[in-house]
Parts: sequence; C-alpha cells; structure tokens
Amino acid sequence: MAIELKVPEVGESITEVMIGAWKKGVGEPIAADESVVEIESDKATVELPAPAAGVISQILKQEGEQATVGEVIGYLDTVGAASPPAPTPSASPAVQPQSVAVRHREGSTMIGSVQPATAGAGPVMPAAARVLGEAGVPPQTVSGTGPGGRVTKADATAAVSPPAAPVVAPAPPPAVPAMSSVTVPAISPGAREERPVLMSPIRRRIAERLVEAQHEAALLTTFNEVDMTEVMSLRKKFKDRFADRHGVKLGFMSFFVRAAVEALREVPQVNAEFRDPHIVYRDYCDIGIAVGGGKGLVVPVLRNAEQMNFAEIEQAIGEFARRAADNKLKLEELQGGTFTISNGGVYGSMMSTPIINPPQSGILGLHAIQDRPVAVDGQVVIRPMMYIALSYDHRLVDGREAVTFLKRIKDTIEDPSRLMLEC
Repeated sequence: MAIELKVPEVGESITEVMIGAWKKGVGEPIAADESVVEIESDKATVELPAPAAGVISQILKQEGEQATVGEVIGYLDTVGAASPPAPTPSASPAVQPQSVAVRHREGSTMIGSVQPATAGAGPVMPAAARVLGEAGVPPQTVSGTGPGGRVTKADATAAVSPPAAPVVAPAPPPAVPAMSSVTVPAISPGAREERPVLMSPIRRRIAERLVEAQHEAALLTTFNEVDMTEVMSLRKKFKDRFADRHGVKLGFMSFFVRAAVEALREVPQVNAEFRDPHIVYRDYCDIGIAVGGGKGLVVPVLRNAEQMNFAEIEQAIGEFARRAADNKLKLEELQGGTFTISNGGVYGSMMSTPIINPPQSGILGLHAIQDRPVAVDGQVVIRPMMYIALSYDHRLVDGREAVTFLKRIKDTIEDPSRLMLEC
C-alpha cells in the first residue's frame, strides 16, 4: 500500500517550505519513525518521520524545491521493496567498417578505413597496376576515379602513400615589450566560475529581519570595555570543580547572562517592546543566545533566565549549540525572546555594532579578549580586555538608559561577587 508523504505543519503562519536533503532514495528501505527528509522553513529545520516501515517508492519534490504545507512530496510503499527499474535493452552494436592494413615500401603498416571494392570494379590501368604491385596492395581494394571507374596511377599513388603529417606553424617570435617607465605584470587567466546556490528559507528570513530592523527601528550603539581579570581568575579557580559537579564547562557566557539579567532589572526599557501606541514592559527575562547553526545564525531562547543558575545556563547553551549544528532546534525554542546576546569574540571579532532582533529593543555584543595596556591606580598594566557593545532602539531607550545598562554590565563582570549577592 502506498502512503502519501506530506509536508507537515512547521509553525504558525508558515505556508511554504523548501525541501531539504532526502535521507532515503527511491527503493531504499526505511523503518517506522525514521527520518525521511528535511523540511526547511524560514525559522527552523524539521525532519519528516516515516509513518510506517517500508520503502520509498516515489519522490515528487527534489532537494531545493519549494512546497506548501500539506502538499504530497513523495510516496512510501509498505508492501515490499520497490522493484528495480527494468534494464534498458542495449542497442545492437553498430557494424564497424572493415579496416584494411596497407603496407608501405618502408615496411610500416597503416590501418585505414578503406572498404574493399565490390565485384565488378573498374579496370586497373598498367601504370596503376605497377604502383600497386610494388606496394603489395591488391588492386581490388582501390576505388577508381577515372572514366568507367578505371583505377588510375593517381588513385594507386593515393592508396599506397601515407597521410601527410600536419604542418605545424612555427611559433611566433616573442614580442618585444615597448619601452615604458612602468612595467605592468601579466595577469594569468584563472578560474572565473560562478556558482549560484539557492538561498535557504532561514537565510532568507535572517536577511528580511535584518533589513526590517534597519528600516523600522531607530538604531543606535554605545560601547564600553570590560576588564576580564576577575572573571578569568574565578573561572580558572573553579572550572574543574564546576565540571565535575555539573558535567559541563564553566564558560564566560553564563557570567554575561547573569550580568544582563541584573542590568535588565535596573533598566527595564531595554527589556521592553514597542507596540504602537504602547510600550510593553516585562517582569521576566527571556534571553536569546546567538549561535552558529548548520543553516546559519539562529537565536534559541533561555526562558526565564532570571531564575537560572550558572550550571543551568551553561547546560542549556551547550545543548542549544549541539542541536543547532545538527539543525535539530525546535521552532518554539527560537521564538519570543526579550533580549539577545551575541558573542562575536569566538570568531575573533574585536568590535562590531550588532543589529537588534525585532521586536526586541536591545542586543549585547561581546568581542574577543585581548591583552591591552590600561591605567590602574595610576600605573600602566597589561590586562585582558574586552569591548562590549549595546545596540538599542532609540524610540524606547534613551542614551542615559543605554549607558547605564552597559555600565552595569561592566561593573558586574569586573566584580563578579556582585552576582552572588545580587547587588
């Protein structure tokens, strides 16, 4: 029995998807609930499981093609394996022209495509017979071009003479460069190929959201720098004990998530949303963590981050990163954040101006940690420093609130004991 494979519901308001990679080809067996094909929407990638055991009998939509929700994209046969396609009968081999070995005076042999003459060939002129006899070529193998089909001396000479070697034109002399005060190096032609790749729905949605933010929000960015000495010392002191107890490494992101929670409590405008004609304030912190996924940048959300401890934050971020690499994140995990943290420092970024994720009002950008000379108590010392940036929607957040928020992040990271005392 053939079962229809249909595009499932992948999220509210999503009506069109792109077909991803098929896990099984036509004729391949598949177990029940085993993944059949990837379905890519503009928010997430989901997998379509097999409704029953069987074999894939037909694929209607190939990878990269568009499909609508509920559309049939293939068939699953639950009766038996799909029969292999019938072999195409091979065409009868074409009859090759008979080749005749022609022996020359020098003793060499040339294989030509001279067809043997049929019975009743024209008479051979005496001069032609002499040439053919000296070369050992049977007269009946030579076609005559003379009157009545006579084989002339020219026909015989052409039959026994080897083909003329191709004339190779002499190489042109090298061009003499013109005298000039500036020598322009020759540019060797290289590969100039173009390779168009269909944009995935997620990548297209990212592009739309970034342009939307630029057009609709009044974006502004403020910067500060953070001395990472205390956090690095604390992390070095407790990282082994933390890993043994919680089964996860202690990273820097949990410190910044906790610091962001404290800053959002102090400056609630950064955690708010503009819904004209209202500003919606929130008493919870759903913080999105930007991670690189298999299909592009995704932002899974830590729900109620204000209630999470360091271990819970690190475990959640690690799980998000693993599933993002395999395109296993669920749609609901990517929706509804109130604030975002993006760590470009893991890729070596020194400074950037991140773009907010609408309808959020702020995003915190983290950057690479570098040893730099700074003044401490009147002395120049080398400290591990990080630039941090806050991009915000100026419709909701004034410059004073933005600077206060970023200063709160700086103070908390430079004195992490404040995180424990919540002060």
